[in-house]
This record gives sequence, C-alpha cells and structure tokens, in this order.
Amino acid sequence: MLTRRQLLALLAAPARPNVIVILTDDQGYGDLGCFGAADARTPHWDRLAAEGIRFTDWHANSPVCSPSRASVLTGKYPQRTGIAEVLNSKPTFDVAGLRRGEVSLGRELQKAGYKTAAVGKWHLGSEAASRPRAQGFDEFYGFYSGWVDYYSQRYYTLGGNPGASGPPPQNIFHDFWDNEKEIFPEPQHQTALLGRRAVEFVRRQRAGQPFFLYLTFGAPHYPMMAPAHFVERFPATMDRDRRLHLAMIADIDDQIGALRAELKRKGLAGNTIVFFQADNGATEETRADHAGRPYRGGSNGPWRAYKGSLFEGGHRVPALMTWPGVLTPRVEGGTGMGMDVLPTMLGLAGLGLPAGIDGSDLSGALRGGKPWPERTLHWEYSRQRAVRKGDWKLTVNPRPSLLGQNENITWLANLKDDPGETKNLAAERPEVLAELQKDLTAWRW
Repeated sequence: MLTRRQLLALLAAPARPNVIVILTDDQGYGDLGCFGAADARTPHWDRLAAEGIRFTDWHANSPVCSPSRASVLTGKYPQRTGIAEVLNSKPTFDVAGLRRGEVSLGRELQKAGYKTAAVGKWHLGSEAASRPRAQGFDEFYGFYSGWVDYYSQRYYTLGGNPGASGPPPQNIFHDFWDNEKEIFPEPQHQTALLGRRAVEFVRRQRAGQPFFLYLTFGAPHYPMMAPAHFVERFPATMDRDRRLHLAMIADIDDQIGALRAELKRKGLAGNTIVFFQADNGATEETRADHAGRPYRGGSNGPWRAYKGSLFEGGHRVPALMTWPGVLTPRVEGGTGMGMDVLPTMLGLAGLGLPAGIDGSDLSGALRGGKPWPERTLHWEYSRQRAVRKGDWKLTVNPRPSLLGQNENITWLANLKDDPGETKNLAAERPEVLAELQKDLTAWRW
C-alpha cells in the first residue's frame, strides 16, 4: 500500500516516455531515401528523418547480426556478452546466447514499470535462459533463428550451403512463436505479420502505462521475397535484385507508417521515442542473388565493403530518432554505436544506468545541453580488428565481406578526408599509426 506522500510523488512525477526500438536486417546506408537513395520509396522513414534526428555517423558494434543485436540490448561490446559470432539456428532450440541475468534494455525498463514486448527476429539464443521472456520482455512474437522463409516461417539449409548456420547437409524446421507457443499463422508475408503485431501491442496499452517495443524486422535479409504490390512500386526495367531488395524495404516502410499512425491515433506520439538502426551493412552473399553471384541488391552508399567487413560498409548504418517536442530535428554528425542505445534510452527516460556497460548516454547531447562525447571505439570480428579515434580509423586484417578472405594488412584512414577508406595512410602518418596500434593492443574488452 502506497503512503499518501508516495502517491502524491507518483502523481507529480513526469510521465515516462514510451520507447520503440526498430531494427532491420542487412539494410545498407544507401537503401533509404533520406540517406540519399534516389531509387528507394521510403516516405515514412523519410518523414521520421525530417521530424527527428538523422545520424550520419552511427555504427553497429559488429558487421553481423547476433553480436550487433547483443550490443543494442545490453549496452556492451558484444565480446562481453558472450556473443561475438553469429549464433547457429537449430531445430532443438537449445542454442546458448544471452546469459541468465544479463543486463538488457528490456529488463531495465521492465523494472521501472514498463510493459515490454519483443516482436520479430531474436537471434540471441534459443535455449530457455536466452529467450526474450527470460531477458526482460513480457511477451514475444517472432522467431529465434537468423532468418526464416517469409511465408512458411521455416528455416532451411539445403545442400550444405557454405556460410549458412545449422548442421549440413540439410536442415529444415519451423520457427515462429507467440511467447512459448509455436504458432502457424495463415500465410502472409512475415513483414506484415510483425508490423500488425506491433500495432496491436500499441493498441492494447492503456493511458499512463509506459511501454517498450523492440521491433526487429527480418527483412531485407535472405531469402529475398516481397509481395507483388510492393515489387510493382518499382519499374520493371530496374535491376532485378535491386528491385526486390527495395520492395522488401518499402514493405517495412509501410509497417512503420502504420505503427506511427497508431501512436498518433491513441495520442501517444508526443510521448514516444522512436529509434531505428540497421543491424549491419548490406550483404554481398551469393545466396541473396537470383543467379548466385555476389549480391548487389543492397547499397552501402559511399562506404567501402559489405556485411562481415570492418571497413565502414560493414558497420556504418542508417539510424534515426524522434521524440516530438523534446529532440530538435537535425542532421547529427556525432559518432554513435549500437551499445549507446541502452544508456541513451534510460537517460532520456530519467532512469539510472546499470553497472558494467560500455555504451555512452547520449541523452544530454541529443537534448542539446551537453557536448557529444569524445571516446575511442573498437570493433573485432573474424580475425579483423579496428579502432576509431576522432577522424582516424585503423583496420587490421580486413576482409571485404563474408565472401572474401582476410588480408594481412594494416589500413589507416582519415574518415573526414577519405570517407571511402580508399587511401592507406599507414606509411605517411606513422605517429597516428603508433597511437592507434597502442590503443588496439590495450583493448581487451
């Protein structure tokens, strides 16, 4: 029973903002109109950018999905979550991922009285301790695997497809859930299923009850599938793979539009933070190409390389945020990372930060009262290592994508002068090289 003093304090406290975090899968920097893609049709994303903050220097913590997502939810470098690589997808649903009791944005907001939901791709472990309901979410609707077919909701690996997760040579299983119940929805494209559930979750929320929605679309990841009416939005003369890729993105755009319309209908738009980022850069995996070639359907814009690389194309991603009336709309050039999402959302909600996280609370800088933090940032994946300090970036043993091999080189670039990382300055700037090598050696997560 609350005392009168506690009740009055509760009534006087400002309403906590609702929080929506949206992730997409394998979507490149050059796949949105608001990021310069003239061939894209993304009016709802573009409106989000116009009404909020468009980040031009935002990064995934990893150039692949599981580690990147782990950082978004925990506020940590992925190596410190135990998820440094892509997790397998198995029909036994016993893949270890996030550890029991791990810090998570869902858990922190749940403790503060939020209703929490995870909708979409999880890929952070399928054993009981790693599932969404054990990691701070009141409800889950989606799948545990790295991907599933957009209509049958089945994961499949046929013929021992190189680079695909799961035991070869053949692996086919159904993976779609409503909490702990396996479900078989009527045939409908997965993106629409997830978008509809997200809208339904918002519709169920009562006034005064803050909520957190973690909405993670599986698109535009392989297998490349889109409903015909989205494909028909693009000219038949367009490159076949690009056309299908953009159709999948247009589908997500419609779902984001429907979600924001529901927020407005319920009078919640003004007190809801919406944040979006892609989980990594666009891929060139051959399995995504209609003819089995290196895929070119997705675009990483001006950045070098693809998913799986520690050059910018692997991890510099599109990102947007809006909170009407609180965050001033603008283009933001400050450097941010997926691991900043947890501390920033907690900071904007007026909540304290958990111990042991690596990300920075950017809420003060986003509100405009504090400077953007200066820091040294690190990446590590597949024998590659990279460090960023100001405009300087050092990449060691880089690879061009998940298809290519590591090169035994040390690449130093000034991203201000050479955003495409075309010129190696290691020989010309030995003092910068030595400083960043020292930072890289000292970093042991």
